[in-house]
Amino acid sequence: MRVLLVHPSALMYSELYLRLEPLGLERVASSLLAHGHQVRMVDLQVYRHDEMWALFQEFSPDAVGFSLNYLANVPEVIDLAKSVKARRPGCLVFTGGHSVSFIAEHVLDQAGGAIDAVVRGEGEQAAPRLVEAAPDGALTEVPGVVTPGGAGPAPQLGGRLEDNLPARHIGGRRRKYFIGVLDPAASVEFSRGCPWDCSFCSAWTFYGRSYRKVPPEAAAEDVARVREPGVFLVDDVAFIQPEHGMEIGRAIERRGIRKEYYLETRCDILVRNEEVFRYWRRLGLNYMFLGIESLTDEGLDAFRKRSSTDVNAKALEVARRLGVTVAINLIADPDWDEAQFERVRQWAMEVPEIVHLTVQTPYPGTEIWHTESRRLSTRDYRLFDVQHAVLPTRLPLERFYAELVKTQAVLARKHLGAAALAQTAGIAARHLLHGQTNFVRMIWKFQKVYNAKRQLEDHWAPVHYELPEPGAPVSGVERGSLYVHVPLRLTRKGTGVGAVG
Repeated sequence: MRVLLVHPSALMYSELYLRLEPLGLERVASSLLAHGHQVRMVDLQVYRHDEMWALFQEFSPDAVGFSLNYLANVPEVIDLAKSVKARRPGCLVFTGGHSVSFIAEHVLDQAGGAIDAVVRGEGEQAAPRLVEAAPDGALTEVPGVVTPGGAGPAPQLGGRLEDNLPARHIGGRRRKYFIGVLDPAASVEFSRGCPWDCSFCSAWTFYGRSYRKVPPEAAAEDVARVREPGVFLVDDVAFIQPEHGMEIGRAIERRGIRKEYYLETRCDILVRNEEVFRYWRRLGLNYMFLGIESLTDEGLDAFRKRSSTDVNAKALEVARRLGVTVAINLIADPDWDEAQFERVRQWAMEVPEIVHLTVQTPYPGTEIWHTESRRLSTRDYRLFDVQHAVLPTRLPLERFYAELVKTQAVLARKHLGAAALAQTAGIAARHLLHGQTNFVRMIWKFQKVYNAKRQLEDHWAPVHYELPEPGAPVSGVERGSLYVHVPLRLTRKGTGVGAVG
């Protein structure tokens, strides 16, 4: 079959700080190609809609698959699905990805028949089976597939991660992908899943707290295929198992590969496994993202981070000793007042690290979707991007955004202001010499992307598609009931799901 895969447009945060290749979609493409299908891919982060429709007309696909990793993209994908059906009524239209896996039936209802199937869970194994089942009308025989007429068997964790290395060649405009100063940058996956259970996160509920690793030689082979000088490691938590990180590093070193790396990890993992990060520093690790989330132990406990402010402080000391540039994330609670924003600004200016703010957002699939006692102030998909407030704010909403943007602007000037630019002038010049403008454009785009008026006006835009109404808040939830994938190591007692072994 001829299959067109589509990644939707960039979200607010991606307009400025990063634009990552659609790695998951590239892995699905790899699986489809291995099963003998013709595949094309369009990433609307770097292509226009009219360019997508030109390829659609030329390719005449039998099936179109949309990636829906982010809730904020749901309205765009539903509208595109309706347009596909208008142009080719017999075309199979399906979607899959992280966020849609938790609300499959709801999205199908809102699409009004324009989406034939939603793939819940991992797509590498399901996508080929889905398109092959379509001619016989046997979609619901495929594990993980949900259709307007019913659902198939439960999703299954895919096969070996090394079996479907990304088909990076089917995209295009790869020079548009970057993260911070890594311009351009590819994305690579060394492991999948997260064994922690933070209350605000849905990574662990999606994978059922499972954790799988790419074999070291396969991981090194994937890096060897990357042409870009920068590599972003997309693992939810890098180097949980230090021996795995060391083995991958040695395999990369044996091949003589030299890249510049950016990764994300936990503070306790950095402190516990300093030696592996020190080794990767020698291999080219220059940038690291740490989700500190809160400046208080009470806040960390509320998020169930299973860490402490002391551990976070030690992690920053380790990163400074290593000479790695660190970006920190803090979660802004809609209940913050002016004083709390000011405290965050003061702390952020006192530390050398880059500090970012995201807004606390209960997503379907997270524990706080069920337990958050505050009612949603909006169910507009487009505002669920951790840059907008979807819970009631203590301050008037206009004032909350003013404080949020003021804080973000102060932090941006710290690293993108005149003094900081003097330090990055050489980096910017090298990028320009190689025709790379993503990082340089980022420096000048802050006020265009982040401003309180824009964020407030986003709440006034007409709403055509909304999230389902969450049920009444509960004091606790059976965590196994949140899982998309139920790992084999879980035991079942009656109708409940046992604890992780």
